[in-house]
Order: sequence, then C-alpha cells, then structure tokens
Amino acid sequence: MSLLKPKLSPEVADALANGGAIVALESTIITHGMPYPANLETALSVEAVVRENGAVPATIAVIDGELRVGLEHDELEKLAQAKGVVKASGRDLAVAMVRGQTAGTTVSATMLLADLAGIEIFATGGVGGVHRGAEQTFDISADLTELGRTKTAVVCAGVKSILDIAKTLEYLETQRVPVIAYGTEDFPAFFTRQSGYKADHRLDTAEEIARAMHHHHQLGTGTGLLIANPIPEEAALTPDFIDGTIADAVREADERGIGRKELTPFLLARINELSKGESLKANIELVRNNARLAAKMAVAYAALKKG
Repeated sequence: MSLLKPKLSPEVADALANGGAIVALESTIITHGMPYPANLETALSVEAVVRENGAVPATIAVIDGELRVGLEHDELEKLAQAKGVVKASGRDLAVAMVRGQTAGTTVSATMLLADLAGIEIFATGGVGGVHRGAEQTFDISADLTELGRTKTAVVCAGVKSILDIAKTLEYLETQRVPVIAYGTEDFPAFFTRQSGYKADHRLDTAEEIARAMHHHHQLGTGTGLLIANPIPEEAALTPDFIDGTIADAVREADERGIGRKELTPFLLARINELSKGESLKANIELVRNNARLAAKMAVAYAALKKG
C-alpha cells in the first residue's frame, strides 16, 4: 500500500528534488499559540530566519481538508486570521480531510506529515509531554509516542514547564528517543534555560548534531531525536517568576475543569495575561532561536547526504 503524500509548495518540491536543506514548521503556533497579528508576524519571522540560514521553510497545515507542506504568504495570512480552525494531532488528520476542515498541526501531526514528505528536521517551540498528575489522568502527549515511531529530528526549547519534566524524560527514554542538548548539559524548560534535569547528551555544533542524526538513522532505530536548544539568555524568564505564574494558571485550569486538547492553549494564554505579555515575547524569541539551529542542522545534514 502506497503512503499518502501531502501537497508540496513549489519551493519545497524544488528543494526536495535537489537535495536541499529544508526545515518543517508547525502551524498550531499560528492557529492556537498566539493572538493575531503576533501569530502571523512570528510565522513570517521564523520562515525568514530559516531562509537567512540557508534552508527552505516548510510550514505544515491542513487547508480545507488538504494536507499541505509549505504555505505561501497569502495562505499564512489567511490561516492566521481564520475562525473555527481545529487543532489536529496525528490521529485527527484523516477526519479533518473527510470533513474538509482547516487545521493547525501539532508537533505529532507535523512530524508525521514532514516524514511523509521526506523532510527530516522540524523546528518548534516546545514539545508536549507528560502532564502533571498523569498518574491519575494518563494525560501524555502524542508528541512523545510520535517521536518514538517517526524519524524526525525535533528542535525545541525543551518541554513546557507546565508539564512534568521528569516523567517526560523518562517516557522519552522508554520510547528510545535520544535527547541531545545544544551547548549545555542541562535540559531546558521552554521559558527558562534550565529545568533542574540533565539531558542525555550534549553536542556543541549543528554539524555534530547532523552527524548524530545521520548515524542514528543508519542504525535503523526508527525513532526521532529531540534536540533541546535553550532559550537565548537575554530572552529567558526567571524561574521563580514563571514557576509562580504557571502554578496560578494550572490551579485556575483545575478549578474550571479545563483539560485534554484545551489545556495547553488555555495555560499559554493565561500565562501570557498573568505575565503581562512577557511570556509571549519569550515564546517568539525561542521559536526564532530554534529555527536558526534547525536551519544550520538542515544545511549540514543535506551536505552529509550528498557526500
């Protein structure tokens, strides 16, 4: 049985045909992660960072039921202002296609569609993980299981500190996913550079990470890699400030009975309100920073494959 192939933009199709460097980008940051116009400005800025560092950006989404890899400027603008857009994990894609829906793709859905398109590097903000209290709720993000079955290197700023970081790292170990921290021993926590936990491995250059990717795939492991890239120091929030803000937002979500797919968007929006916009500024900078590293990795990885 042949696998379904998403529709490629001309720029992405050309880069794939010529062995060029490509970075996949998710779309829930546009549809559910930030308000308009910050979402559009961020999407365009992140694509620009990818291009400035020698790679082609491939923003992934579902548009009117069609799987898309690579969006034009007017399509990004329309998506940023669209109402009633669904949030699609990997399990939701088929139904979104049948219903002709427009959907922002989460990390797991973006990984899946990038893999179907033949793109091996993906930059995002933070991946999902094991939620606090998961021993009662069993709330574990599909991002983690997708990392265990899809050969995509995901560049992120660690996992969001609204999650249970220790359990998330344990789950990634169970899924056989290597966790590589860029330029540090510490596993970052999205808004902050340190989580109090160590990453499995440290590598200090994009070229080293690209070589590790190459060897990992040659070993036939079948899993992705999680590349943890700390938020730039000048953009990081202080742990005491953000931890207190997160605790307030989590408590409010519990009181209001907000969970499952609605939980993360609610928490991020509430944290932005409580931090008076500081968390949104940090979010934008860390996504740009991840796109920069991913593009450098993609250039190095494309050279390895050609060599």
